[in-house]
Amino acid sequence: MLHYKTNGRPEPSVFLFDALIFAASNFSVQAPEKYLLHQQTLWLSAERCIYWQDQQALIVSDLHFGKTGHFRKSGIAVPQSVYKEDLQRLFSQVQYFQPKQLIIVGDLSHSVANKEVDYFLKWRRDISEIHLQLVKGNHDILKKEWYEQAAITVTTGHLSIDRFCFVHDIKDACEPSANTEYFFSGHIHPCIELNGGGRQSLKFPCFYFNKRFAILPAFGKFTGCAMIDRTTSDDVFAILPSNPARGEFGKVIKV
Repeated sequence: MLHYKTNGRPEPSVFLFDALIFAASNFSVQAPEKYLLHQQTLWLSAERCIYWQDQQALIVSDLHFGKTGHFRKSGIAVPQSVYKEDLQRLFSQVQYFQPKQLIIVGDLSHSVANKEVDYFLKWRRDISEIHLQLVKGNHDILKKEWYEQAAITVTTGHLSIDRFCFVHDIKDACEPSANTEYFFSGHIHPCIELNGGGRQSLKFPCFYFNKRFAILPAFGKFTGCAMIDRTTSDDVFAILPSNPARGEFGKVIKV
């Protein structure tokens, strides 16, 4: 049981050109962590996403695109580079795994449309060959026309693919059936606390798996997190950050 507490192709813009450079420089990323689940092969990336090898699908959750723009509009000084880095990271993962489909388990956007969401549309045109599916989350309130323009297939409630079912909030999951063996969710933004010497402790975003469902970390870095209270039968993978000064890439470790 899980307990948590809140603690012809268009010419690329300059913004997208920066993303291309970032992606090209990021091919030497730390190798993802292999995880077998119900006879399916998953690769857990330190960039807070999962590659489902059997379906050639990249799975992400809680991107909250446009959030920093809404904060700036409210007078809170949040640099646009925060959002730009998130979009670059997503681009790099698409380039690295070469998926045929992108599954977003809710909260692609944070609120109504703004300039940052428009940047996503430009990026989307550069990967138009990838089938993009969104399971609506509580923050996904953009107009129907926007999703159509972005060529996004939108599902309200659940999205079932093979033996897996995707739902934004695990509390809304239906009961397992003959066609559904396991659930993937988001919404909570899970993290785990790791303790070191001298009573030191740090919190890290994580992938959480129990016998019935998984919770993905928030892909967007401008988000809060919820501590999980894991049991001995749960599998938890902490996501350690990169340290460019030391030449260290982010990594996923089982804890």
